[in-house]
Amino acid sequence: MSPDRYLAELAASLDRLCTLARQPEDMLARPVPACHGWTLDQLFGHLGSIERWAATVVRGGTFVAEPPPPAKGAAGWFLEGAAPFLATMTALDPGKRCWNFGPPPRTAGFWLRRQAHEHAIHLIDACQALGLEIPALGEDFMLDGVDEVLTMFTPRQLRLDRMPHPDKAVTFHVPGARNWTLGPGPAVATVTAPLPVMYLGLWGRSDLQTAGVIEGDTAFALRVLRGPLTP
Repeated sequence: MSPDRYLAELAASLDRLCTLARQPEDMLARPVPACHGWTLDQLFGHLGSIERWAATVVRGGTFVAEPPPPAKGAAGWFLEGAAPFLATMTALDPGKRCWNFGPPPRTAGFWLRRQAHEHAIHLIDACQALGLEIPALGEDFMLDGVDEVLTMFTPRQLRLDRMPHPDKAVTFHVPGARNWTLGPGPAVATVTAPLPVMYLGLWGRSDLQTAGVIEGDTAFALRVLRGPLTP
């Protein structure tokens, strides 16, 4: 996907999130189903921290620590930082050398992709917390998100020993699109799911065991799915 496409997705998600952040306190106290222990206000605090962190990294090109969100009023803090964050993302040079936690080449364009998907997933979280319909996402964007999980995040989880290293391979199949294989050797199991289910399932926002189809060594596939495949 092009940098402009990522930026358009990010801007659209951010605009909707800003609308949802302007909720009364009782609504902001609602739990976020996919983020155990978080309220909606804390979800916005997480986004505010991530945005300030990513923007500072992009501007300086080097690693900095992520700032903590405020204990109270996190949604308002998120709203204060949304416009400066989007301005930084809009102005970045995708090819500029910049620290990130993905594979080489380490350029600023990584952050457009990462923040587009970060905001899309958390927009879904916010909608679920408020009982709203989940927004529709473009097929190319969701395919890119599946690829980000299976070619960037999961290898990172393995590299950091955050999940058991598979001794066999599992193939993830989106009908009509493509396959991704995780692990060594021939695949002993296949996880098949429609694109929206696969995109959300890899982030734990849908259940691939029940909404998808697992063939082959089911027990091994389920162990891989438990990962955690993402942070």
